Amino acid sequence: MTESETDRSANWLAGAGLRPTRQRMTLANLLVGDGNDRHVTAESLFDAASQADEKVSLATVYNTLRAFCDAGLMREITVDGSKSYFDTNMTDHPHFYWEDSARLTDAPAEQLEISRLPTAPDGAEIASVDVVIRLRRT
Repeated sequence: MTESETDRSANWLAGAGLRPTRQRMTLANLLVGDGNDRHVTAESLFDAASQADEKVSLATVYNTLRAFCDAGLMREITVDGSKSYFDTNMTDHPHFYWEDSARLTDAPAEQLEISRLPTAPDGAEIASVDVVIRLRRT
């Protein structure tokens, strides 16, 4: 880890009030160390940590991703009701889900128009709207 990657990762955690444990720093560096946003699954992040010779268990990856989401650092996007992706880009934006490669990528937010949402039931409010556009190669 370079000093700037370490600083970026530590600042990311500190901004959410999270203590920079070794595991959190390892995973934060893989997620935001280079300054780019990521879409990861727990398994892909675990694989990236393993390839970097970092020792973290898959359970730790799941728990850390949950802590990052709870702290507002990432959001979880569920595809097919069972597959979860975690996104470091916290701006409101839609996603493309590539069916052939099971990959999630950002879709251009400026091209999306939602003109009206249904009224929330009594006693509820709309917390967010997630748009996942499924793509199949032709």
